[in-house]
Amino acid sequence: MMMDAVNTDQAKSRLYVKETQCPYCSVQCKMSVEELAAPVAGQKVAEYMVQGVPNKASQGRLCVKGMNAHQQVFSSERLMYPLIRRQGELEPCSWDEAMQTIADRLQQLQTTYGSDTVGVYGGGSLTNETAYLLGKFTRVALGSKYIDYNGRFCMSAAASAGSKVFGMDRGLTFPLSDIPKAACIILAGTNVAECQPTLLPYFNEAKENGTFIIVIDPRKTATAAIADLHLQVKPGKDALLADAMLKVIMDAGLADSGFVQKRTTGYEQLVQEMESLNLEQAAKACGVELDLIRQAAMAYGEAHTGMIMTARGVEQQTDGHMAVRHFLNMVLATGKIGRTGCGYGAITGQGNGQGGREHGQKADQLPGYRSIESEEDRAYIASVWGVDPTLLPGKGVSAYEMMERIYEQDIRALLVIGSNPIVSNPNVSLVEEGLRKLDFLVVADMFLSETARLADLVLPVTAYMENEGTLTNLEGRVLLREQGRSAPGETLDDWDILCRIAEKLGKGSLFQYAKAEDIFNELRIASRGGVADYYGITYERLRNEQGVYWPCPSLDEQGEGMLFHERFAHVDGKAMFTPGASQGWDDVSEAFPLILTNGRILAHYLTGVQTRRSPALAARELENFVELHPSTAARHRIRDGEWVEVQSAYGSFTVRSRIKASIREDTLFVPMHWGGMQNVNRATRPDLDPFCRMPGFKTAAVKIQPLRLV
Repeated sequence: MMMDAVNTDQAKSRLYVKETQCPYCSVQCKMSVEELAAPVAGQKVAEYMVQGVPNKASQGRLCVKGMNAHQQVFSSERLMYPLIRRQGELEPCSWDEAMQTIADRLQQLQTTYGSDTVGVYGGGSLTNETAYLLGKFTRVALGSKYIDYNGRFCMSAAASAGSKVFGMDRGLTFPLSDIPKAACIILAGTNVAECQPTLLPYFNEAKENGTFIIVIDPRKTATAAIADLHLQVKPGKDALLADAMLKVIMDAGLADSGFVQKRTTGYEQLVQEMESLNLEQAAKACGVELDLIRQAAMAYGEAHTGMIMTARGVEQQTDGHMAVRHFLNMVLATGKIGRTGCGYGAITGQGNGQGGREHGQKADQLPGYRSIESEEDRAYIASVWGVDPTLLPGKGVSAYEMMERIYEQDIRALLVIGSNPIVSNPNVSLVEEGLRKLDFLVVADMFLSETARLADLVLPVTAYMENEGTLTNLEGRVLLREQGRSAPGETLDDWDILCRIAEKLGKGSLFQYAKAEDIFNELRIASRGGVADYYGITYERLRNEQGVYWPCPSLDEQGEGMLFHERFAHVDGKAMFTPGASQGWDDVSEAFPLILTNGRILAHYLTGVQTRRSPALAARELENFVELHPSTAARHRIRDGEWVEVQSAYGSFTVRSRIKASIREDTLFVPMHWGGMQNVNRATRPDLDPFCRMPGFKTAAVKIQPLRLV
């Protein structure tokens, strides 16, 4: 339970939200919010009571972010009406003027430069309904191929790896309730204690059951603190570490030959290529003692049941796709998938990181996880939308590549919904310069984010308590978030804004929805028969059953919590091994001798646009910092708490130092939640994974120096 500043002058309850969902991480915890007393003269805040609501994922738990999420809803900084730029300044305008301005400017630019001159940039926290509608809006109302979203920076490596290896991508191949049943768990590049803290009790229960937990991370995080074994890997060497562990497993005869022969392909080639891997050299390159690698590999290999879970530490690299696939080699070789206490899990980051990547806001995707390059898929979706399939544009480019197109002025107008690309993208200097070049920038947000401050038009949107829709959590469970509060001021739901723009563009007949449920019912049909099949899921079922797993192809089915029990999703029913050893990234030099990696902290979320509007959260971390080892600090004459500059070949940023013995000596860690000169992405590199176009957020060669005069 959580209470804000107490106000006893008014006891009457003004708001009661019986059940809503946290707007933050992928667990999607349920909660209730009650206003016990409203503010009075001289009192700036009301008194609220926030409680967790029992549910199948978090079991009624809330973390500090969820307990304080309501503060952003009632923030005095909320945008309550549209803003238009006149003579360089943003000032209020009507919705009619805003909509007409958008239609006029977009039509003018498309007439001059072509349909693809307009881009759309979405987000992984949007509801399934809005994510679905964004894809339809871009391709039907705008006729543009340029759409992508910030989830490209979150789940693309694991998603593409799962699709390649298993034939489908879903965050967890098992239900959360299975975690305590695993005899061994490997957590690679994931810090659930800070990023998904309401999941931690599952792992604590596992430990009570005797589970051996292995954490792979360059830092001794709060998650590493619960581990039986911590492998403090060098950033960029995760794939090589997975290879070394797999070789130990193979050499010890711990591969499940029956599973491999019956349910996989490509194992023989992998065995041949792994023979040349030198374990001593691999251990040295990874920065991990070989004895520890052997201990970890044997623990996982010998366990009757086991799980491997990855997150951004492994995935946000320019070989993230292959790194995940190399960990999946271990899963397949030991046969630890498709049965109780076993499986692979990509721990999704954003609130709807799973659903947001399934229904069409990715550059190469149509609803139901269909491909925009498939003529069959295009024809089916066109029939659902009532358009000619030849009119649907082709494949666009990834999120960062859209920024490059903007910089090159191939894209001259951009609509941003639910994202803050000027902070979240790599190589921020180029991104900022590109956004300033745009002829027309529209941002829909709750607050005046760093990106919104550059906009020609800012549109106010509803908060999580104020809009209805579905979200899909990390285990593939679709959940319904009910509307619990009326929209304040002139705020509108994201999907409503899209429909209004479509109307102004002359495409209103294709965007006739009275409520979010109408959109979901169309999404159900659009996803039918696809990999991510939601057809059997309805709002009524979600209300009655507390969520339904996908795939769920009919109203009579329960959905699948455990995937791949009998077959994988490839046509032949088999999973694919990934051959070839990987040496990983290593570009440090005399000029840039340290490795910069980034990540999240407990108090904040994404670029901090929401959490910095929560006083209770902002007070925990007022500014950004760089975490460095005491020996590294001594070499560079850096004192604890002083301002330093971190510089790469691409740019620099300034933050305060935080000296910690819990990080590798060759590594610097900086949170990702701040913009401006504290933005870590001013120094991240623009290189992308060749398979999934994930930027290399976790590896950049840098140098560090104090900023004091003496």
